[in-house]
Amino acid sequence: MDGKVLIIAEAGVNHNGSLEMAKKLVDAAKASGADIVKFQTAKLDSLVSKSAHMAEYQKKNTGVEESQKDMLSKLLLSFEDFADLAGYCRSVGIKFLSTPFDIESIQFLNDMQDLWKIPSGEITNYPYLVEIGKTKKKVILSTGMAEMDEIQAAINVLNEYGTEDITILHCTTEYPAPIKDVNLNVMQTIRETFGYPVGYSDHTEGIEVDLAAVALGASVIEKHFTLDRNLPGPDHKASLEPDELKAMVNGIRKIELALGSREKKPSEMELKNRLVARKSIVAKKAIKAGEAFSADNITTKRPGSGISPMRWNELIGMNAIRDFEEDELIEI
Repeated sequence: MDGKVLIIAEAGVNHNGSLEMAKKLVDAAKASGADIVKFQTAKLDSLVSKSAHMAEYQKKNTGVEESQKDMLSKLLLSFEDFADLAGYCRSVGIKFLSTPFDIESIQFLNDMQDLWKIPSGEITNYPYLVEIGKTKKKVILSTGMAEMDEIQAAINVLNEYGTEDITILHCTTEYPAPIKDVNLNVMQTIRETFGYPVGYSDHTEGIEVDLAAVALGASVIEKHFTLDRNLPGPDHKASLEPDELKAMVNGIRKIELALGSREKKPSEMELKNRLVARKSIVAKKAIKAGEAFSADNITTKRPGSGISPMRWNELIGMNAIRDFEEDELIEI
């Protein structure tokens, strides 16, 4: 990264299978100031078997119990839709990205994007990782549900097939994720263990955890968003609405400025304020030339434009070079 936090606005499947709604999500992501708008691309028959059940959060968030295949059949866009969507992103000036969920989708997206976002569910999918690794493109790897050895194994596969540029995202895979399960300090563990840049893929409600992640050194933030949390679908309830997404982006940019440099030194404004806020050694009362300075006749008061009080012991016992009036800055 170039020092600027990469902000991914995760539209996912919050378009509910509508290309028109997907474009509205692009517009909202662009208006928020996010760097990337991200979707999810899959061939239904390659993604899920007939026997796969919905996750508990999916049942809760949709209010429906059906097979994963039936649920996803209503949420996926076609390859043709994604080609259209990528062009639309270019036209409005935001970077398009889509996460593939099968090898055919990797091959389809390969000419459309210069990096990959690997979702948490694919971190143990060896053939998938091989296909991604062979492209040798930058990878952003989500690690929800993963053990440390599984993260290492995925990195090993990507490295073996030519991918070296990796950013690892800490993630808690629950929608919404409870704050108590976030464990943001894991980002530091990941950074120290694997030596790669770290980021955070967030499923919590609100934006506070994302801002905290940036303060802890996240180089990438990924956050789900929707046009309306009340829309039907599995992910809307754990997503930000457009005004919240914009607030998150603005907050992150402010934190970037606040983080600044590692060097401790006063700013230009502080140098000006230092004269006002600090104190100098001044005459506590009238002092005659030749009189010895003591705690009885000198003290410290603002402004800070005279002799620093840190030289107090140096002045004690020294003789005044001239007469000084009460409150006058001492000179030596």
